[in-house]
Amino acid sequence: MVQEHEPVLLAEAVGGLAVRSGGVYVDGNVGLGGHAAAVLAASAPDGRLIGFDWDAAAIERAAERLASFGDRAELVRDNFTALGSYLEERGLAAVDGILLDLGISSFQLDASGRGFSFLRDEPLDMRMDQRRPATAADLVNTLSARELADILYYYGEERQARRIAARIVAHRQQARITTTAALAEIVAQAVPRRFHPRRIHVATRTFQALRIAVNGELDNLRALLRDAWRYLKPGGRICVISFHSLEDRLVKAAFAGAPALKALTKRPITPTAAEKRRNPRSRSARLRIAVRREVGHGA
Repeated sequence: MVQEHEPVLLAEAVGGLAVRSGGVYVDGNVGLGGHAAAVLAASAPDGRLIGFDWDAAAIERAAERLASFGDRAELVRDNFTALGSYLEERGLAAVDGILLDLGISSFQLDASGRGFSFLRDEPLDMRMDQRRPATAADLVNTLSARELADILYYYGEERQARRIAARIVAHRQQARITTTAALAEIVAQAVPRRFHPRRIHVATRTFQALRIAVNGELDNLRALLRDAWRYLKPGGRICVISFHSLEDRLVKAAFAGAPALKALTKRPITPTAAEKRRNPRSRSARLRIAVRREVGHGA
């Protein structure tokens, strides 16, 4: 059964954008449209939203959810790194706000059938965009032990990366690794029981790392953060919801390092205890907000 989608830090994100009537906003990961719907409602009657997502299934579901807003909502099947070229094509110099929710949706976890979760046995795919050539199965079955260990260590912060990579390489010499259940079992066998984390499944970091590698997530985030200020009007805001320390560190550094941006959150905003109880998947969410300075401050 698919868990009903609940946008994370919804009120905090919409408030952080300072949404107003008539504004133009970008949702860089529109997902199932939860944040987008709230932004459109808050920017009524004539605010506009441009929603990006490279997952065709997500675009289809978001379109259904946002249909009542008519042409105020425009959806684009592409990665958010295409924002600059898209605005140029549409003759838009800048927008009033950009929202990035870097999490994966409940649909992707529960019903996409692409192996984002080890809680069910699915093909080891992990591509957000099915047009991308390499799957997670391709990586685990072709990369060297050193290359795999680097991915697990740098993208998953997995301390047992070498052990896991070695076990993956040994296993694939007997049989190709093609499913989430097979990979999760390999990881569990590779890591001595005394090193199994208490609060998360032992394969969690491995799956995170492979998903990031397959989709180039950190490179995409760096690219947008580098140029985000250019896409914002003076006074426009960018809100980023991240879900692990790698992303959060990139966001924090980008906000601090861009002269045209002023960080509005010294520390990230996190979900309330009530939200965590209501939506356990929100527990690791962190929201950071920055505003584009007026022209003349590094612009």
